[in-house]
Amino acid sequence: MTEPRVAVIGSGSWGTAFATITAEKGIATTLWARRPDLAEAISSRHENPDYLAGISLPPSLAATTDLEACVAGATCVVMAIPSQSYRSIFVQVLPTLDPDVPVVSLSKGIEQDTNLRMTEVMHQEGLRTDLACVLTGPNLAKEIARHAPAATVIACSDEDRARDLQALFMAPYFRVYTNPDVVGCEMAGAMKNVIAIAAGIADGLQFGDNAKASLLTRGLAELARLGARMGGNPLTFAGLAGMGDLIATCVSKLSRNRFVGEELGKGRRLDDVVAEMNMVAEGVKSSRPLCGLAAANGVEVPIAEHVVRVLYEGVSPAEMVGSLMLRQAKPELYGLQ
Repeated sequence: MTEPRVAVIGSGSWGTAFATITAEKGIATTLWARRPDLAEAISSRHENPDYLAGISLPPSLAATTDLEACVAGATCVVMAIPSQSYRSIFVQVLPTLDPDVPVVSLSKGIEQDTNLRMTEVMHQEGLRTDLACVLTGPNLAKEIARHAPAATVIACSDEDRARDLQALFMAPYFRVYTNPDVVGCEMAGAMKNVIAIAAGIADGLQFGDNAKASLLTRGLAELARLGARMGGNPLTFAGLAGMGDLIATCVSKLSRNRFVGEELGKGRRLDDVVAEMNMVAEGVKSSRPLCGLAAANGVEVPIAEHVVRVLYEGVSPAEMVGSLMLRQAKPELYGLQ
């Protein structure tokens, strides 16, 4: 039986934290980094000073800037790449993949120009559908890197492969569940980032807990409406990939998308907020394609639409709130039955 070997593509906070899970289990794990100085810090000093400062990494975790060497011979490839760069990196990974090697996406976004999910991007570039997998859930990287307990979902159309990956990634502090609903898991992961920007705006405006709870609940309704229309299982949105990830991203001070919203709520400009961040807030760029998907499929997503107006159309956070609150009254389960 072939010994497992994991290649993790992307050395940001989540890619690095995820690589530590398998490395600590004694599984040969290699992390790909764009920058030589970061690869050297991970391999030699066992730290990622840019994204996980102060956290010691396993001595067995190796890093390289050679993408082909990282992927060659891997029995599982994990893509920890932001959605807008995903395709350009994946097309370099694909020719080096051995047959039947699953590729697991950690990305929670939608490609801007095509409105495609990452598994759709991989399939379009030639990867078999049954090899395209998603791992998603309330997985804040710094907490997992510190071994704080967390749970996640591995989604794959091939349920036997999902169980194999479940066993590969399971750790004492990282509990993995399987779910065949790739569409629902990916849609939930992308949409919750947009709702988190709205939640951050509410924080920036100091609206309190009633507003936050209402926003999360109605955000979940939008997520479920759109996800189900795209083919997701409605039950997925009540689970870790949906409600679980939504809560973590909308509430945690570690959430990049919530941070962007909070700064906007305080009156800052988007360009200034993004310029000072060293990590990507996926909801900023995924918001418009998600709203495009909703419009094309006849699904109402008013919170997401108002986030787009604040981000790109000059609408102030205060105007956003007024417009949302004064919309036509609806039944609570509108669009969900």
